[in-house]
Amino acid sequence: MACAYIALGANLGSPVNAFQQALAALNGSQQCWVTKASGLYESPPHEASGPDYLNAVCEVMTTLKAPDLLKLMQSIELEAGRVRDFHHQPRSLDLDLLFFGQAMISSKHLQVPHPRWSERAFVLMPLRELAPQKVSEHLLKGVSHQTIRALGPWLDQS
Repeated sequence: MACAYIALGANLGSPVNAFQQALAALNGSQQCWVTKASGLYESPPHEASGPDYLNAVCEVMTTLKAPDLLKLMQSIELEAGRVRDFHHQPRSLDLDLLFFGQAMISSKHLQVPHPRWSERAFVLMPLRELAPQKVSEHLLKGVSHQTIRALGPWLDQS
C-alpha cells in the first residue's frame, strides 16, 4: 500500500463537479482510497491564457503501482472531457501525480516527484494543508509572487 498525493486542476466546465467525480472514480477503482482533500484554491493560468483555475490536492492510499495509478488518472481525465491538443490549453480536468510514497521515478511517461511541484503556488498551498512536512517556508517564499486565493472546503470529509 502506498500513500500518493494528486493535484487536481480545472478551468473549464464545472471544476468542483469534475473534482468530485474524479475522487469518486479513484475510490470506485477498488484499488485507491481517497483519505483527505485540501480546500479549493483559485489561481490564474500558469504560463498560459484562459479562465482562472480551481485547484486542490488529495491524498490517496493505493495498492496500484505508480504507472498504473497514472493510467487510472489519465482515464479519469478523458472521462471528464480532457483534450490534449496543445500545451497549456484550458482543461476540464487535470490530474498530476505529485508523490508516490518515497518513490523516485524517472521514465518517459512518469516522473515522481512531479518535476515542477515545488514551483507552483497552486500545488504548494493545498499540499501544505495535507502534508505540511513537504512544504517548507523556503518553498513558499519561492512562489510568493504567484497569485492564489484560498476559497475554503469543497468536500464533506465527515
